[in-house]
Amino acid sequence: MTRTAKKLLIIGLVWPEPTSSAAGTRMIQLINLFLRKGYQITFASAASKSDFSYGFSDTGVTEQEIKLNDESFNAFLKTLNPSIVMFDRFMVEEQYGWRVQQECPDAIRILDTEDLHFLRSARQQSDKKQTEIDLFSDTAKRELASIFRCDLSLMISEVEMKILGETFRIDSALLYYLPFLENEITTDIVKNWITYEDRADFVFIGNFLHEPNWNTVQVLKTKIWPALRKKLAGVNLNIYGSYATQKVLQLNNKNEKFFIRGRAINAQQTI
Repeated sequence: MTRTAKKLLIIGLVWPEPTSSAAGTRMIQLINLFLRKGYQITFASAASKSDFSYGFSDTGVTEQEIKLNDESFNAFLKTLNPSIVMFDRFMVEEQYGWRVQQECPDAIRILDTEDLHFLRSARQQSDKKQTEIDLFSDTAKRELASIFRCDLSLMISEVEMKILGETFRIDSALLYYLPFLENEITTDIVKNWITYEDRADFVFIGNFLHEPNWNTVQVLKTKIWPALRKKLAGVNLNIYGSYATQKVLQLNNKNEKFFIRGRAINAQQTI
């Protein structure tokens, strides 16, 4: 494959928001990885942009607005003729995968799973109903079918890879373990850290569109933090997270030293 033929099309469920969620951060990491490998990247999505959507203008990545269930996407595929198409979660593959197969049958199809959504759903249902985790759901059927239709699926968890291999007999050749692509923590970086003795307070961070994060904050508020405050007088608990609704904000309590701080523009610097 020549360099001019190295075209990557990423179809996003949403426009990435790296300051809002781990999923947004993950997508930007993948984009930067392919840019370093010399790929011409087009990011396409049918979603509307928000004030926090990542700005691609200075990255060399081409943005493309697309429509759901519209033949204009077929024409777009023919013109672009990508060598690789990456789907941002299985729902996107369901929506656009068949059109990619139709117009670009030779393109490599990659599924970025983000998380195994059927596993997340099964755990949530198990917790709500206080039952054993049941992995065999309609969501599992859909997500597994998407994995089988793609040439490769990117996995962020070794536990998820084990479940796919042992429980569902997914061929390991279809899976690739690619965790978060964080910079290495070097000795020099560690030397510049604030010492443990000089640190103070507690921090929780998580996107409030993800229900388990909201549930965790409730547990912190009602059970864990009251117990900790009795043992550690004078410390604060700082809650960070994007898309904090009024029900989250109303938990802020100065007297309890329980603070809802909202969005963290840079999670690493904030922590």
